[in-house]
Amino acid sequence: MYKDYPSAYQGGKDSPLDIDKNFYDRIRETTDARTRISQVEVPIRSGYAWTVKAGQVFRVTTPKGAQVGDFNIWNAHNPRERLWASRTRQLQGSHVSIYDRLWSTLPFMRPLVTITDDSLKDYGIDEHGGRIHDLLGTRCDPYINRILTGKDFDHHCHSNLTRAVLPYGLTEFDVHDVLNIFQVTGLNHESKYFMKTCPAQVGDYLEFFAEIDVLCALSTCPGGDLSLPMWGPDAQDPISVCRPLGVEIFDLDPELIKGWKSPQCSPYAGQHGLTLTK
Repeated sequence: MYKDYPSAYQGGKDSPLDIDKNFYDRIRETTDARTRISQVEVPIRSGYAWTVKAGQVFRVTTPKGAQVGDFNIWNAHNPRERLWASRTRQLQGSHVSIYDRLWSTLPFMRPLVTITDDSLKDYGIDEHGGRIHDLLGTRCDPYINRILTGKDFDHHCHSNLTRAVLPYGLTEFDVHDVLNIFQVTGLNHESKYFMKTCPAQVGDYLEFFAEIDVLCALSTCPGGDLSLPMWGPDAQDPISVCRPLGVEIFDLDPELIKGWKSPQCSPYAGQHGLTLTK
């Protein structure tokens, strides 16, 4: 085992990394101060997009059992501000759970959502170094599928997300690196990415608090619970292990979030050392 080593990115007191855990604990624990206003089941090998207002809570769930979901998120009013997976990995970790935040791209640089609950938070690190809710990898896509197999397939996560966001005026150029919800991954001894069978059971969930108004999109991965290989010499169609995902949105009692404010964008002026000359 390697010795533990301190993380590179550390914030001081009252920085956005020094979150008020008591605030998010109240949201998680005070279940009688929320009202579910929407519940949707997303069919297998498809995508779904939805908006969430700042101060609301939403969940991604496994209503029928183990299934991986590829998740994208944008500022609902400006899609140029969207999840920055690599910076989130640096600030929060390669895999995320309660109190972790999903951070937005430059020049905005602020938390889009904060994770408030996770029914699989105790998964920990397995015997292969795998962890759950992954920011290491990205979405499966038809372009790499064509390269690896010589065949076209239109229901990879990239395509599912593309179809889901079209009604919101977005295209595949807006689809970005994902949070792989319910997915167990890690790096092997060759430093190569591996995926393991999803451990989620019926009723598991990952819950988020919207820090700003957000547009979200979710793909029910065509690999299902990832128990069957999609590529390589043993590849097969894993449709038999594909299941739907659920999306739920909740209003919170205003008293529960009294005093909370949406985070502001980074105050950096953005000059990058440049000066204007006449």
